[in-house]
Amino acid sequence: MAASNPWDPIQPSAAGQMLARCLSSGVVSQLNLEIEILQMEKDTADITHPFYLTQKCQALQAMNRHLETVLKDKRALRQRLVKPLCQESLPIEAVFHRYAVELLALAVSFIEKLESHLATVRSIPDIPLAIKNMDSALAKMDLFVAETEDLANQILEWREKRKGILDNSQLTAGSDSWFRSIQ
Repeated sequence: MAASNPWDPIQPSAAGQMLARCLSSGVVSQLNLEIEILQMEKDTADITHPFYLTQKCQALQAMNRHLETVLKDKRALRQRLVKPLCQESLPIEAVFHRYAVELLALAVSFIEKLESHLATVRSIPDIPLAIKNMDSALAKMDLFVAETEDLANQILEWREKRKGILDNSQLTAGSDSWFRSIQ
């Protein structure tokens, strides 16, 4: 028996022969077969429907055009990618290298302190209010100092009066004992 070509349209495939036998024996009805085909078409509509296929084909064609453009500009893109973004390799004469190093150190220091500098600049509009608050606080301190001085003077006067009273009472007590001794 000669080997048959599986792609030959004259001979049905094995699945086709099996389906024909099932239909002729009544195991599968024509109606059930049509329902299954419709269900399969419904399930695969987003894959096989011409509308969706057209959209997918257009998206693939657009991507293909983009990639062709990229391939055409490949050399220019490579050169752009190799080129430094901000001229990282500046030509500096050897005599100026020391100054460049100092400048970089100053730049790093400035960048580290940049946030605090910005906060200082942002606070400039608040300076008049801060000065006003400091003036009122200074006035309150002057008032407290004056009150403290008055209290200190009152305490010193009270001490002197008390000392004077104690001295008088000791004198009186001493003279009383002298008078008693004379008698």
